[in-house]
Amino acid sequence: MFMLVLALVLYVLWLVLGFAVRMSVQRRRTGSSGVQGFGAPRGTAAWWATLLLAVAHPGGIAGPVAGLLGLGPVPGLDSRAVRAAGLVLVLAGMAAGAAAQLAMGDSWRIGVGQHETTDLVTGGPFRIVRNPIFSAVGLTSAGFALLVGNVVALAAFLLLVAALQLQVRMLEEPYLRRTHGRRYEGYAATVGRFLPYVGRLSRPRQEAGRI
Repeated sequence: MFMLVLALVLYVLWLVLGFAVRMSVQRRRTGSSGVQGFGAPRGTAAWWATLLLAVAHPGGIAGPVAGLLGLGPVPGLDSRAVRAAGLVLVLAGMAAGAAAQLAMGDSWRIGVGQHETTDLVTGGPFRIVRNPIFSAVGLTSAGFALLVGNVVALAAFLLLVAALQLQVRMLEEPYLRRTHGRRYEGYAATVGRFLPYVGRLSRPRQEAGRI
């Protein structure tokens, strides 16, 4: 019972600090909340990514609520060791996400503004993975899935992972290629997408032949 209450409190705190507070800070610093690309046409990649996120985050809250109402954990996840591991992942993910947001500075965004140009951030945690904020979000969500352990929390985690994959592969990477060209391509060829060395992009043939 205590772990479910803790999971609910931490999830709400994560949303408030990671999104609401960060948007408020961004607005004060730049005049914009940093929220971009919403209201996309139905059926587009941006629309699907937004829909999945819109379902995943309430699902993350619904997981511990369902547990408090009597929904039991999935077999194999009902142990103190699993819950402890989940709590460690949640705290680590929240800390990593905060660090990555700070490293992104004024370039921080939720979504993609197709006609906007921001700096390409490659320092700090962006030297390790190209999307450290999303990596931290995935880590945190995985922690909540283990901490709560029921099918609702697991489904919320899977929806969130699908949303992040769609957002990055179909929206952000094409946008960054168009906006930053060879600089981004060279960066993406050496740094992994969500995990170190995993998901590096191939250089265009003409550029690769010069190296």
